[in-house]
Amino acid sequence: MSTRQVVMITTGGTAASRTTADGAVPVLHAADLLPTTAADVDVTPVELMAKDSSAMSVRDQFAIVAAIAEALADLAVSGVVVTHGTDTLEETAYLADVFAADPRPVVFTGAQFPADHELSDGPANIAAAVALAADPDTRGRGVLVALGGRVLGARGTFKLSTTDVVAFDTVHPDLPRPLVADVLPDGHPARVDLLALYPGVSPGTIAAAVAQRAAGIVLSATGSGNTHPDITAEVNLAVKRNVVVVVSTRVPYGPVEPTYGGGGGGVDLARAGALFSPWLRAPQARMALIALLSSGADAAQIDAFFRASAPA
Repeated sequence: MSTRQVVMITTGGTAASRTTADGAVPVLHAADLLPTTAADVDVTPVELMAKDSSAMSVRDQFAIVAAIAEALADLAVSGVVVTHGTDTLEETAYLADVFAADPRPVVFTGAQFPADHELSDGPANIAAAVALAADPDTRGRGVLVALGGRVLGARGTFKLSTTDVVAFDTVHPDLPRPLVADVLPDGHPARVDLLALYPGVSPGTIAAAVAQRAAGIVLSATGSGNTHPDITAEVNLAVKRNVVVVVSTRVPYGPVEPTYGGGGGGVDLARAGALFSPWLRAPQARMALIALLSSGADAAQIDAFFRASAPA
């Protein structure tokens, strides 16, 4: 039986962390995280960075996607595993997925407890992820997230718990996978701000994002995509200044769609020029918008992408 080659890219996070006087910090190297595998599976460790995922920049996230592409440039590689902190795993895994034209498996995993904790879950998660990446039946499923015995498609995945080993859930199990491109864009990633909306929110938050030259804004709105009427006017001004505004929600489940009026409802935001992300929640909608704007997409193409990301 031929050996299946898996590349394991490590980026830090809780799986690589030990507890110190200053809290848990990623100190383990890629070689320290290598799991015991089947006899016909060979794992090559690649130590890309050692960061808490909450401290990552967008450039770091694009660097991870580039490292995946570099690993898959070797046709002998069966699949790729990425170890990643769980705080922002859903964003980076989704960013990888919008560029994942290659059918070979890419599996993101991590841990909820440090390596020296009595409940340490990193080793089991990494072993499961490697097994998935080496399994030919996993081909063609896009980027996967594997933790706590659960395997989810990256699209729609969100962190469910701060401590439970079953750390992630999905807004919908069968979201379509439109790609942004099969090649990463050159140059600097586009800046996209994510703004939370709530009763009493200042409309100036949108004006500030526009003044600071954000190329796009994602609104984490209430309900099915609603906010205060004062926000609607600022959205319209932002759109007139060629800033793409996308509406998502802070609610975990259910579609986001223009339903309500009243000056700040989804119907009003759509009339003001905002686009809607029907299923991708705000963190992943932001990554989609970054990828799209960085690849040169215009508002019509961005709208088409979000519409294509909703199940039929």
